[in-house]
Amino acid sequence: MKLSIIIPCYNESKNIPLVLSKFGEVIQREDIELIVVDNGSTDNTAEVTAELLPKYSFAKYVHVPVNQGYGYGILSGLQQAQGTYIGWTHADLQTDPSDVIKALDIIESQEEPMIYVKGERKGRPFFDQFFTSGMSLFESLYLGEKLHDINAQPNIFHRDFFKQWENPPHDFSLDLYALYLAKKVNIKLVRFDVIFPERVHGTSSWNTGFAAKKKFIKRTLEFSKKLKKSLN
Repeated sequence: MKLSIIIPCYNESKNIPLVLSKFGEVIQREDIELIVVDNGSTDNTAEVTAELLPKYSFAKYVHVPVNQGYGYGILSGLQQAQGTYIGWTHADLQTDPSDVIKALDIIESQEEPMIYVKGERKGRPFFDQFFTSGMSLFESLYLGEKLHDINAQPNIFHRDFFKQWENPPHDFSLDLYALYLAKKVNIKLVRFDVIFPERVHGTSSWNTGFAAKKKFIKRTLEFSKKLKKSLN
């Protein structure tokens, strides 16, 4: 298997049919697998996924009984991945499934196998861009590595890099952990532009306004302190 891409889903039953359909349009080779992780959903995600998955030979299902965080869902999928290259993207279609194929094309154009390919979001609202820029500047100064658009998707890398992870976080800090660690161990990082539109269905499970962003900042700062201490 060349590539395994993880799709963490928490109450994404309305998006799953379109996600699978879109991936069905862009996956034109047999060495790509899509792992749909039902990350402790409380809606009918399990029923919708069970009905649709048999139609897509490239798709697999992983069930997390109780939600333990965004990162935990991704890690649960990564542990089941068979690909030489593994990674994740979102189920809300704010990152086009075709971006995963673009990332794989970039990987296959490189001579160096240990590569980290990550999107860089375009077309976002001003406030979101301002928030992201502020967080990126802080993390870069605090952690001593140039980091920007930390939560952009997709994230794809060699499975040997994943084997180096120790105690990765179970929340949204997983994006920061993976990007920072890649920088620390000098893995080649390639960024490419991805369009970031509004969600097709539903609402974000965390990005629900200023109060949610304050909570996200607090959690990220706390994790950053632990990360700096553990990896320096």
